[in-house]
Amino acid sequence: METMTEAPVESPSLLRKVVIGRDPKRTMQRVVILIVVCFVIAKFVLLPIQISGPSMLPTYNEHGVNFVNRVAYLFHEPRRGDVVAIRLAGPSIMFMKRIIGLPGETVGFHEGHVYINGKLLNEPYVKFSCSWEHEARALGPSEYYFVGDNRSMPQVDHTEGKAARERIVGKVLL
Repeated sequence: METMTEAPVESPSLLRKVVIGRDPKRTMQRVVILIVVCFVIAKFVLLPIQISGPSMLPTYNEHGVNFVNRVAYLFHEPRRGDVVAIRLAGPSIMFMKRIIGLPGETVGFHEGHVYINGKLLNEPYVKFSCSWEHEARALGPSEYYFVGDNRSMPQVDHTEGKAARERIVGKVLL
């Protein structure tokens, strides 16, 4: 009578377990899901931007790379102090600025200080003094006032002002 013996089942090597896992089909599903999630985040959520210009010094360095979270304002509106990307001209040109004025407020500068509705705004992020002057400007129901942190620059060399809500692309992450 013949007896049959089964060949011993080889267990996968340690390297294979680490790289592929015990179930290659499930590992492949996880890899595909990870690739899809990374693509969606890179394409629709995070937008890389490069800083060009000194208007946000010292908070953000010139030529630095940051990411804009495009979904940050799905559930709430931008807040005072948020650093945002604002699209003012063309699809690839954006300004990275800080929001200091909210819809319905008045924003003015006197002796380099910001006044919101006639009250002095505390700005701990501004490190350099300035002598900016301009009368209070009223913001509309969907307008925000933005300005850079580097106020030591002459006001004529600085891009600042009103922007409609739809021009705000998202909140800067880093």
